[in-house]
Amino acid sequence: MIVILRFIFSIFCAIIPFFHFYQYSVVASIIAAVVGLVLSIGFLILFEYVSHTFSIRVLLAALFGLFSGYVLSFLIIIGLDFMVPTGFEWYLLVRAAVYHLVTFFTVFVFAINHESIAFFDKIVPPDTDNCEGMVSYKILDTSVIIDGRIADICDTGFIEGILVIPTFVLNELQMIADSADSIKRNRGRRGLDILNKMQKDHSIKVKISDMDFADINEVDAKLVKLAKVMKARVVTNDFNLNKVAEFHGVSVLNINQLSNALKPVVLPGEEMRVSLIKEGKDPNQAIGYLDDGTMIVVENGRKRLHDEVDVTVTSVLQTTAGRMIFARLKADD
Repeated sequence: MIVILRFIFSIFCAIIPFFHFYQYSVVASIIAAVVGLVLSIGFLILFEYVSHTFSIRVLLAALFGLFSGYVLSFLIIIGLDFMVPTGFEWYLLVRAAVYHLVTFFTVFVFAINHESIAFFDKIVPPDTDNCEGMVSYKILDTSVIIDGRIADICDTGFIEGILVIPTFVLNELQMIADSADSIKRNRGRRGLDILNKMQKDHSIKVKISDMDFADINEVDAKLVKLAKVMKARVVTNDFNLNKVAEFHGVSVLNINQLSNALKPVVLPGEEMRVSLIKEGKDPNQAIGYLDDGTMIVVENGRKRLHDEVDVTVTSVLQTTAGRMIFARLKADD
Protein backbone atom coordinates (compact mmCIF):
# COMPACT_ATOMS: atom_id res chain seq x y z
CA MET A 1 0.00 0.00 0.00
CA ILE A 2 2.81 2.40 0.91
CA VAL A 3 4.62 1.68 -2.38
CA ILE A 4 1.44 2.44 -4.35
CA LEU A 5 0.95 5.74 -2.53
CA ARG A 6 4.57 6.71 -3.15
CA PHE A 7 4.10 5.96 -6.84
CA ILE A 8 0.91 8.05 -6.98
CA PHE A 9 2.68 10.89 -5.15
CA SER A 10 5.55 10.92 -7.68
CA ILE A 11 3.25 10.71 -10.71
CA PHE A 12 1.08 13.50 -9.29
CA CYS A 13 4.17 15.69 -8.90
CA ALA A 14 5.02 15.08 -12.57
CA ILE A 15 1.54 15.47 -14.06
CA ILE A 16 0.74 18.86 -12.49
CA PRO A 17 3.74 20.77 -13.95
CA PHE A 18 3.33 18.89 -17.26
CA PHE A 19 -0.20 20.17 -17.87
CA HIS A 20 0.63 23.59 -16.50
CA PHE A 21 3.49 24.17 -18.97
CA TYR A 22 1.76 22.38 -21.85
CA GLN A 23 0.19 25.70 -22.87
CA TYR A 24 3.64 27.11 -23.62
CA SER A 25 5.36 24.22 -25.42
CA VAL A 26 5.72 20.46 -25.37
CA VAL A 27 9.42 20.72 -24.51
CA ALA A 28 8.73 22.97 -21.52
CA SER A 29 6.00 20.62 -20.26
CA ILE A 30 8.31 17.58 -20.52
CA ILE A 31 11.12 19.40 -18.72
CA ALA A 32 8.72 20.52 -15.99
CA ALA A 33 7.38 16.97 -15.58
CA VAL A 34 10.90 15.55 -15.26
CA VAL A 35 11.87 18.22 -12.72
CA GLY A 36 8.70 17.54 -10.73
CA LEU A 37 9.35 13.79 -10.77
CA VAL A 38 12.97 14.22 -9.68
CA LEU A 39 11.99 16.59 -6.88
CA SER A 40 9.30 14.20 -5.64
CA ILE A 41 11.72 11.25 -5.59
CA GLY A 42 14.35 13.39 -3.88
CA PHE A 43 11.80 14.45 -1.29
CA LEU A 44 10.81 10.84 -0.56
CA ILE A 45 14.45 9.78 -0.18
CA LEU A 46 15.27 12.75 2.05
CA PHE A 47 12.27 12.36 4.29
CA GLU A 48 12.70 8.57 4.62
CA TYR A 49 16.32 9.07 5.60
CA VAL A 50 15.34 11.60 8.26
CA SER A 51 12.43 9.72 9.80
CA HIS A 52 13.02 6.19 8.46
CA THR A 53 9.36 5.49 8.81
CA PHE A 54 6.59 6.11 6.34
CA SER A 55 2.92 5.75 7.17
CA ILE A 56 -0.31 6.41 5.32
CA ARG A 57 -0.78 9.45 7.55
CA VAL A 58 2.56 10.95 6.45
CA LEU A 59 1.85 10.40 2.77
CA LEU A 60 -1.65 11.81 3.16
CA ALA A 61 -0.14 14.92 4.75
CA ALA A 62 2.36 15.19 1.88
CA LEU A 63 -0.41 14.94 -0.74
CA PHE A 64 -2.50 17.51 1.10
CA GLY A 65 0.55 19.77 1.29
CA LEU A 66 1.13 19.29 -2.44
CA PHE A 67 -2.41 20.33 -3.27
CA SER A 68 -2.28 23.29 -0.86
CA GLY A 69 1.08 24.36 -2.24
CA TYR A 70 -0.19 24.28 -5.80
CA VAL A 71 -3.22 26.41 -4.89
CA LEU A 72 -1.03 28.86 -2.97
CA SER A 73 1.41 29.05 -5.89
CA PHE A 74 -1.45 29.70 -8.31
CA LEU A 75 -2.66 32.62 -6.17
CA ILE A 76 0.87 34.04 -5.96
CA ILE A 77 1.23 33.81 -9.75
CA ILE A 78 -2.06 35.69 -10.22
CA GLY A 79 -0.65 38.50 -8.07
CA LEU A 80 2.64 38.48 -9.99
CA ASP A 81 0.77 38.73 -13.31
CA PHE A 82 -0.44 42.18 -12.25
CA MET A 83 2.94 43.28 -10.88
CA VAL A 84 5.42 42.07 -13.52
CA PRO A 85 5.52 44.14 -16.71
CA THR A 86 4.55 42.47 -19.96
CA GLY A 87 7.44 41.05 -21.97
CA PHE A 88 9.67 40.31 -19.00
CA GLU A 89 12.18 37.84 -20.43
CA TRP A 90 12.65 35.64 -17.32
CA TYR A 91 9.05 35.65 -16.14
CA LEU A 92 8.41 32.07 -17.31
CA LEU A 93 11.34 30.87 -15.21
CA VAL A 94 10.08 32.86 -12.22
CA ARG A 95 6.66 31.23 -12.50
CA ALA A 96 8.20 27.76 -12.58
CA ALA A 97 10.39 28.54 -9.57
CA VAL A 98 7.40 29.84 -7.59
CA TYR A 99 5.37 26.69 -8.32
CA HIS A 100 8.12 24.29 -7.36
CA LEU A 101 9.57 26.09 -4.33
CA VAL A 102 6.23 26.97 -2.71
CA THR A 103 4.82 23.50 -3.36
CA PHE A 104 7.94 21.79 -2.01
CA PHE A 105 7.86 24.00 1.11
CA THR A 106 4.21 23.24 1.88
CA VAL A 107 4.69 19.51 1.31
CA PHE A 108 7.67 19.47 3.66
CA VAL A 109 5.84 21.46 6.38
CA PHE A 110 2.73 19.25 6.22
CA ALA A 111 4.77 16.03 6.24
CA ILE A 112 6.98 17.04 9.17
CA ASN A 113 4.02 18.23 11.28
CA HIS A 114 1.56 15.48 10.32
CA GLU A 115 1.12 14.35 13.94
CA SER A 116 0.00 17.81 15.13
CA ILE A 117 -2.60 18.38 12.38
CA ALA A 118 -5.90 17.33 13.96
CA PHE A 119 -7.69 17.23 10.60
CA PHE A 120 -5.89 14.00 9.65
CA ASP A 121 -7.14 12.25 12.81
CA LYS A 122 -10.56 11.92 11.14
CA ILE A 123 -9.04 10.10 8.16
CA VAL A 124 -6.07 8.19 9.62
CA PRO A 125 -6.12 7.77 13.42
CA PRO A 126 -2.76 8.35 15.12
CA ASP A 127 -0.76 5.42 16.48
CA THR A 128 -1.84 5.12 20.12
CA ASP A 129 0.37 2.12 20.83
CA ASN A 130 3.48 4.27 20.80
CA CYS A 131 3.50 7.63 22.48
CA GLU A 132 6.03 8.98 20.00
CA GLY A 133 4.18 7.66 16.97
CA MET A 134 7.31 5.77 15.93
CA VAL A 135 7.91 2.11 15.24
CA SER A 136 10.05 0.36 17.85
CA TYR A 137 13.23 -0.87 16.14
CA LYS A 138 15.83 -3.23 17.62
CA ILE A 139 19.09 -3.50 15.64
CA LEU A 140 20.92 -6.83 15.99
CA ASP A 141 24.71 -6.97 15.87
CA THR A 142 26.80 -9.90 14.65
CA SER A 143 27.66 -11.28 18.10
CA VAL A 144 24.07 -11.57 19.29
CA ILE A 145 23.01 -13.32 16.05
CA ILE A 146 25.80 -15.90 16.34
CA ASP A 147 25.01 -16.36 20.04
CA GLY A 148 21.51 -17.54 19.07
CA ARG A 149 19.70 -16.82 22.32
CA ILE A 150 17.91 -13.86 20.73
CA ALA A 151 15.69 -16.29 18.78
CA ASP A 152 14.57 -18.01 21.99
CA ILE A 153 13.95 -14.67 23.69
CA CYS A 154 11.82 -13.52 20.75
CA ASP A 155 9.80 -16.75 20.96
CA THR A 156 8.85 -15.87 24.52
CA GLY A 157 7.46 -12.50 23.39
CA PHE A 158 9.66 -10.40 25.68
CA ILE A 159 11.10 -8.40 22.76
CA GLU A 160 8.55 -6.34 20.84
CA GLY A 161 8.80 -4.22 17.73
CA ILE A 162 10.80 -4.88 14.57
CA LEU A 163 14.21 -6.57 14.56
CA VAL A 164 16.49 -4.84 12.06
CA ILE A 165 19.31 -6.73 10.34
CA PRO A 166 21.66 -4.28 8.56
CA THR A 167 23.21 -5.46 5.28
CA PHE A 168 26.71 -4.76 6.61
CA VAL A 169 26.03 -7.19 9.46
CA LEU A 170 24.87 -9.79 6.94
CA ASN A 171 28.06 -9.21 4.95
CA GLU A 172 30.15 -9.71 8.09
CA LEU A 173 28.27 -12.93 8.86
CA GLN A 174 28.89 -14.12 5.29
CA MET A 175 32.62 -13.39 5.63
CA ILE A 176 32.77 -15.35 8.89
CA ALA A 177 30.84 -18.25 7.32
CA ASP A 178 33.35 -18.32 4.43
CA SER A 179 36.37 -18.18 6.73
CA ALA A 180 39.18 -20.72 6.35
CA ASP A 181 39.12 -21.23 10.12
CA SER A 182 36.68 -24.07 10.87
CA ILE A 183 35.58 -22.59 14.20
CA LYS A 184 34.80 -19.18 12.66
CA ARG A 185 33.11 -20.87 9.72
CA ASN A 186 30.81 -22.85 12.00
CA ARG A 187 29.98 -19.72 14.00
CA GLY A 188 29.11 -17.81 10.85
CA ARG A 189 26.91 -20.60 9.53
CA ARG A 190 25.19 -20.87 12.90
CA GLY A 191 24.42 -17.14 12.72
CA LEU A 192 22.92 -17.48 9.22
CA ASP A 193 20.84 -20.45 10.39
CA ILE A 194 19.52 -18.40 13.31
CA LEU A 195 18.50 -15.61 10.94
CA ASN A 196 16.72 -18.04 8.62
CA LYS A 197 14.87 -19.51 11.59
CA MET A 198 13.75 -16.06 12.76
CA GLN A 199 12.60 -15.00 9.29
CA LYS A 200 10.45 -18.13 8.94
CA ASP A 201 8.82 -17.46 12.32
CA HIS A 202 5.80 -15.27 11.52
CA SER A 203 5.56 -14.11 15.13
CA ILE A 204 8.91 -12.32 14.77
CA LYS A 205 9.05 -9.17 12.64
CA VAL A 206 12.39 -9.02 10.83
CA LYS A 207 13.47 -6.15 8.55
CA ILE A 208 16.57 -6.05 6.36
CA SER A 209 18.01 -2.51 6.24
CA ASP A 210 20.00 -1.47 3.16
CA MET A 211 21.18 1.73 4.83
CA ASP A 212 24.96 1.93 4.89
CA PHE A 213 27.56 4.56 5.66
CA ALA A 214 30.39 4.53 3.14
CA ASP A 215 32.50 6.96 5.17
CA ILE A 216 32.57 4.57 8.17
CA ASN A 217 34.63 1.37 8.06
CA GLU A 218 34.00 -0.23 11.45
CA VAL A 219 30.84 -2.32 11.75
CA ASP A 220 30.29 -1.27 15.38
CA ALA A 221 30.49 2.41 14.41
CA LYS A 222 27.98 1.80 11.60
CA LEU A 223 25.61 0.13 14.09
CA VAL A 224 25.76 3.14 16.40
CA LYS A 225 25.18 5.54 13.50
CA LEU A 226 22.25 3.49 12.17
CA ALA A 227 20.69 3.35 15.64
CA LYS A 228 20.84 7.15 15.84
CA VAL A 229 19.25 7.56 12.40
CA MET A 230 16.46 5.06 13.09
CA LYS A 231 16.05 6.07 16.75
CA ALA A 232 16.49 2.38 17.54
CA ARG A 233 18.04 0.28 20.30
CA VAL A 234 21.03 -1.99 19.72
CA VAL A 235 20.78 -5.62 20.82
CA THR A 236 24.18 -7.14 21.56
CA ASN A 237 26.26 -9.21 23.95
CA ASP A 238 29.48 -7.39 23.04
CA PHE A 239 30.74 -5.54 26.13
CA ASN A 240 32.82 -3.01 24.13
CA LEU A 241 29.97 -2.18 21.73
CA ASN A 242 27.72 -1.77 24.77
CA LYS A 243 30.01 0.88 26.25
CA VAL A 244 30.59 2.71 22.94
CA ALA A 245 26.85 2.85 22.19
CA GLU A 246 26.03 4.17 25.66
CA PHE A 247 28.74 6.83 25.25
CA HIS A 248 26.99 8.02 22.07
CA GLY A 249 23.61 8.09 23.79
CA VAL A 250 22.26 4.97 22.08
CA SER A 251 20.09 2.64 24.16
CA VAL A 252 21.41 -0.94 24.40
CA LEU A 253 19.82 -4.29 25.24
CA ASN A 254 22.60 -6.61 26.39
CA ILE A 255 21.72 -10.32 26.28
CA ASN A 256 24.46 -11.21 28.78
CA GLN A 257 23.09 -8.70 31.29
CA LEU A 258 19.65 -10.19 30.84
CA SER A 259 21.05 -13.67 31.36
CA ASN A 260 22.83 -12.61 34.56
CA ALA A 261 19.68 -10.95 35.86
CA LEU A 262 17.70 -14.16 35.37
CA LYS A 263 20.15 -16.38 37.26
CA PRO A 264 18.90 -17.66 40.63
CA VAL A 265 19.95 -15.58 43.62
CA VAL A 266 22.57 -17.29 45.80
CA LEU A 267 23.21 -16.04 49.34
CA PRO A 268 26.16 -16.70 51.66
CA GLY A 269 25.53 -19.70 53.87
CA GLU A 270 23.52 -21.65 51.28
CA GLU A 271 24.57 -25.19 50.48
CA MET A 272 24.82 -26.74 47.00
CA ARG A 273 26.37 -29.66 45.21
CA VAL A 274 28.91 -29.04 42.44
CA SER A 275 31.36 -31.03 40.33
CA LEU A 276 34.97 -29.78 40.53
CA ILE A 277 36.43 -29.98 37.04
CA LYS A 278 39.69 -27.99 37.09
CA GLU A 279 42.27 -26.31 39.29
CA GLY A 280 41.94 -22.72 40.43
CA LYS A 281 44.54 -19.93 40.22
CA ASP A 282 45.40 -19.96 43.92
CA PRO A 283 46.83 -22.99 45.73
CA ASN A 284 44.28 -25.58 46.87
CA GLN A 285 41.47 -23.93 44.86
CA ALA A 286 39.21 -25.88 42.49
CA ILE A 287 36.70 -24.65 39.94
CA GLY A 288 33.18 -25.87 39.24
CA TYR A 289 30.18 -24.55 37.30
CA LEU A 290 26.46 -24.40 37.89
CA ASP A 291 24.02 -25.46 35.19
CA ASP A 292 23.60 -21.82 34.08
CA GLY A 293 27.37 -21.40 33.59
CA THR A 294 28.11 -19.55 36.83
CA MET A 295 31.66 -20.20 38.05
CA ILE A 296 32.16 -21.51 41.61
CA VAL A 297 35.59 -21.19 43.24
CA VAL A 298 35.95 -23.74 46.05
CA GLU A 299 38.64 -23.22 48.70
CA ASN A 300 40.65 -26.35 49.61
CA GLY A 301 38.87 -28.15 46.80
CA ARG A 302 41.89 -29.24 44.79
CA LYS A 303 42.18 -32.45 46.82
CA ARG A 304 38.67 -33.37 45.64
CA LEU A 305 39.30 -32.53 41.97
CA HIS A 306 36.98 -34.39 39.52
CA ASP A 307 34.63 -35.27 42.38
CA GLU A 308 31.09 -34.07 43.04
CA VAL A 309 31.08 -32.38 46.45
CA ASP A 310 28.79 -30.47 48.79
CA VAL A 311 29.88 -26.86 49.36
CA THR A 312 28.78 -23.87 51.42
CA VAL A 313 28.63 -20.45 49.79
CA THR A 314 30.87 -17.88 51.48
CA SER A 315 30.45 -14.87 49.15
CA VAL A 316 29.12 -13.80 45.75
CA LEU A 317 30.98 -11.42 43.44
CA GLN A 318 29.08 -9.62 40.67
CA THR A 319 31.30 -8.39 37.82
CA THR A 320 30.66 -6.88 34.40
CA ALA A 321 31.48 -10.24 32.85
CA GLY A 322 29.03 -12.13 35.07
CA ARG A 323 28.71 -13.57 38.52
CA MET A 324 31.29 -15.55 40.51
CA ILE A 325 30.54 -17.62 43.62
CA PHE A 326 33.11 -18.41 46.30
CA ALA A 327 32.54 -21.43 48.52
CA ARG A 328 34.23 -23.90 50.83
CA LEU A 329 33.87 -27.63 51.26
CA LYS A 330 31.03 -28.53 53.59
CA ALA A 331 33.26 -31.18 55.13
CA ASP A 332 35.57 -28.43 56.39
CA ASP A 333 32.80 -26.72 58.37
